[in-house]
Amino acid sequence: MLAAARPGLLTTRGPLIMASSPYAKMGVLWDTFRKHYGPEGAPGVLVAKGTTRDFNQTIPQAEIDRELERDRVRNTAELLAEFRGDLESYVSIELVERCVGDYYEMPAAAGTNYYAFTDPSGGSDDSFTLAISHRDGERVVIDCIREVRPPFSPEQVIIDLVTTMKNYHCHRVTGDRYGGEFPREQFKKRGVSYVVSEKVKSDIYVDFLPLLNSGRVMLPRNERLVRQLCSLERTVARGTNHESIDHPRDRGMHDDVANVVAGAAVLAARRSYPTGLEWVGSRGAEADAAAAAAEAAEYQAEKFRQHVLVHSGYYNSRRW
Repeated sequence: MLAAARPGLLTTRGPLIMASSPYAKMGVLWDTFRKHYGPEGAPGVLVAKGTTRDFNQTIPQAEIDRELERDRVRNTAELLAEFRGDLESYVSIELVERCVGDYYEMPAAAGTNYYAFTDPSGGSDDSFTLAISHRDGERVVIDCIREVRPPFSPEQVIIDLVTTMKNYHCHRVTGDRYGGEFPREQFKKRGVSYVVSEKVKSDIYVDFLPLLNSGRVMLPRNERLVRQLCSLERTVARGTNHESIDHPRDRGMHDDVANVVAGAAVLAARRSYPTGLEWVGSRGAEADAAAAAAEAAEYQAEKFRQHVLVHSGYYNSRRW
């Protein structure tokens, strides 16, 4: 929106005015504040910062104190105009766009092993989503994305998704525990086994980040995917060092598409051999076991390296 507005202001010399409560240390508002607040800022840019009472002294200080006591972290931003230090962006739009290929969907190819990941929904709020991927050498390719937005019948959506999966010769799908046995039974009735993911969503995003940073994943052209990936936030729980990656829940945002794409990519990245029975015995049991062990060791080593880089602030200090 700003990129579209700014060229017109060059000819009209009209002012561009932004007014907002501060949020995370990212985005246009934060960049403007960081570069231009104070005497070192550009002469043509004025940044004003003030608390709620600075701008409206009719609000009693007691009310401010009460809100700060209720939720100090959130209301320090909302009422005291301080950017939050507990939030960071997951990934930049430049990095995501570098991984986007010149296609919307890849057709199924004979002899290719595909992996499916789904994020079920009850049909009232979140989308029901599916992503299918395959591995091409050292790179993971996201072949297909399906998103059904509410309202919908979950059973009918599963019927449609199973049809898509079978086009890619997928008879197994991974997903979370949402909905208990219902989605699992519906997939099973139609010849697809539903495997509960070993990892929670936040851990999947952690494993997906190295693929993005190294360019080892190719994404289809999908604006909602790009938008959802770029809206993800890394937060650190108060009083702990536990990091969580998720979409901002207080701004009406979703990550249903991003979730399944990350899940499908991580599935393909971890498996360089077929997951069905057709590969058993093709190289001998000992060779199969050795190959699986070697890949698992390689994956764990890469995961540990990325864990160290993430928690050292390495990625946050880079500009992609």
